[in-house]
Amino acid sequence: MKISGYQLFWLIFTMEFGMTAIFTLSATVFLAKQDTWISVLFATVIALAVTFVAVKLSLLYPEKTFIQSTQIILGKWLGKIILIPYFVMWYSVTGVILREFADFVYITLFSSTPLWTIILIMLGAVVYVNYSGGLRSIARSGEIIGPISAAGSVIIFFFSVKDWDWLRLLPVYSNSGMLPILEGGLTPASFLAESFMVVMLAAFMIKPQRLMVTSLLGVAVASMAVLGMSIIIIMVFGPDLPDKFIYPLYSIVSYISVMEFIQNVDVLIVLLWIIGIFVKLSLYMFITSYGTAQMFHIKKWKRTIWWIAPIVFAISLIPRNTNDTMDYAKNIWHNWIFPINLVGIPLLLWIVGAIRKKLKGDRRAAEH
Repeated sequence: MKISGYQLFWLIFTMEFGMTAIFTLSATVFLAKQDTWISVLFATVIALAVTFVAVKLSLLYPEKTFIQSTQIILGKWLGKIILIPYFVMWYSVTGVILREFADFVYITLFSSTPLWTIILIMLGAVVYVNYSGGLRSIARSGEIIGPISAAGSVIIFFFSVKDWDWLRLLPVYSNSGMLPILEGGLTPASFLAESFMVVMLAAFMIKPQRLMVTSLLGVAVASMAVLGMSIIIIMVFGPDLPDKFIYPLYSIVSYISVMEFIQNVDVLIVLLWIIGIFVKLSLYMFITSYGTAQMFHIKKWKRTIWWIAPIVFAISLIPRNTNDTMDYAKNIWHNWIFPINLVGIPLLLWIVGAIRKKLKGDRRAAEH
């Protein structure tokens, strides 16, 4: 079940670009207005730093997953205690992403279809790809879907050119100030920092030495794509209108009309986003299933899928509406999971692990 650096790049790009561009820019524009692009640059720096730490942590024990390396660094019992917040994150986030996907499809395409039906269809596809081929199948899917998703962003770029107004990006900084710009960057940063999941993928790399370059490149390219979308949103709608939309990028796509000949592009773009979300959900399901199996010493990890899927389905039904899923993103993901699970604990583990490994190496050298 090995993956190449090329496959990892497209997995990271696909996972990060679609949902970050769809779900985070409304909140960012609300705070940063026409300086949203600066907020996205700030988010990029944070995401690259998180990815750097995650890769460094992974390379301490490149043949071990995060579940195994944490217990090596901190010891069996303390390591397992530290892992509890990650399982809470993986289970809950998988369910919430599933619900966000269903809400998005319900609002944009199938407003007469029951939400649970939309959820079950996607969950069935995610379970199938994990059970039939695991990470290898997900990686191959990303290898195909990633370039197609990138092509979708290029379509948005070219078809929206006629509606651009560069003056809507002005004035720079003076109307916003530093604090709103930095605060506006935290939401996209928390989504882009999901590249942290490389800690569970490093053990499956054919060439672990390429992990750093591939991961950082994937995050950087996805961030630049989000940056481009944020600039387009401001140039088309200005700084005051986008935060009134739930999905401002979708509103841009719906707005596209070229000579009254090329229209309804939104259906095509939505389908591209859907398959991108499929890759992200599949990765989360794999990490949750494989991690659970390692945590509880279950030899056949695929068996865990059959009881994780119902749990995830139940979690996806808890939010009453899009406001509830946005509250989760703001109050739980943004305020707790992001600073603790994606920044604080990995940094601590990297420092402790590096020190322990160095001391162990020094003792061996002294013995010889």
